[in-house]
Amino acid sequence: MLYYLAQLREVFFGFNIFRYITFRAALAAVTAFLLSMILGPLVIRAFRRGRIHEDVKRKDCPALDEFHQAKAGTPTMGGIFVIGSILISVLLWADLTNWYIRLTFMTCLALAFLGGIDDWIKLKKTARRGLRARTKFAWQLALGCVIGAFIYCHPSLSTQLDVPFCKSCAINIGIFYIPFAILVIVGSSNAVNLTDGLDGLAIGCVLIVSFAMSILSYISGHLKFSEYLLVPYIPGAGELTVFCAAIVGASLGFLWFNCYPASIFMGDVGSLALGGTLGVVAVLIKKELLLGLLGGIFVIEALSVILQVTSFQIRGKRLFKVSPFHHHLQLSGWNESKIIVRFWIIAIILALLTLVTLKIR
Repeated sequence: MLYYLAQLREVFFGFNIFRYITFRAALAAVTAFLLSMILGPLVIRAFRRGRIHEDVKRKDCPALDEFHQAKAGTPTMGGIFVIGSILISVLLWADLTNWYIRLTFMTCLALAFLGGIDDWIKLKKTARRGLRARTKFAWQLALGCVIGAFIYCHPSLSTQLDVPFCKSCAINIGIFYIPFAILVIVGSSNAVNLTDGLDGLAIGCVLIVSFAMSILSYISGHLKFSEYLLVPYIPGAGELTVFCAAIVGASLGFLWFNCYPASIFMGDVGSLALGGTLGVVAVLIKKELLLGLLGGIFVIEALSVILQVTSFQIRGKRLFKVSPFHHHLQLSGWNESKIIVRFWIIAIILALLTLVTLKIR
């Protein structure tokens, strides 16, 4: 909305500053942060009065209950004000005619709606487990299919994969890009959801990944920077810097309330939407393969669940005491705050390594 003030630069030269992505990205982050700080206390008080809190007991692993007893009664669905802050900030500062912004906005909103339904069902005493896994997967699959098909059919969007560490190396996978895009988006959405099990763990990692993604988006949409670093130049993709910056700001605001000990939990309404949004951004700026490195924490958490289930079904034995991996560390004697901070440290290192790959070609 405010982006269009740049069109009035002939009336007042100061409006010209609204043309610059870096300026709008910075203010998008600040706006999202302030919105989170304003909405956070209001949502927390309202949810406490309405007793909107998740059952923290793990029926599949009673041993974890002793770690989570103190969290009983903590409000959930805090992702509502996180996603709300992001989308409002994007509406204010982004170019809404940009296809990349529209696709990302739609994805974030659709997955937030899915997560909200799942959280709401969990609040009912008659259905604590939320939506059936197949229902959630079908929704995510359909969304990923729509986005993958749009990219495949749109003449200005590419189905090429940019290979890290290689100069000018891109693989065009054609129609197979549709299932690949589904894999990235659905995998990213569920991986962040699985990571959201300790206070501040998921949102802290999302913050770090989003910050790195904002840099990658800016470089991808900048002709000179992309040519210098030998990465695919994607006209218009730089606008996603504003979206990623809004995620950074909202994540900082939510972390204020979600850090240990948490005053509110994010819930699926936040984790599914944030994960899927990061996946879509990676697809649009052709950094799908790099997302595996950048979001290494999410990959490890998701793999721990996959390996645990596979091992139990095939061998009848568990690889970990419990999955996801952060709960295995809890049962191994690690303090919750230590797990969280160390995972953040690893996420920062992975983000730095991801940015370094831009020069290693």
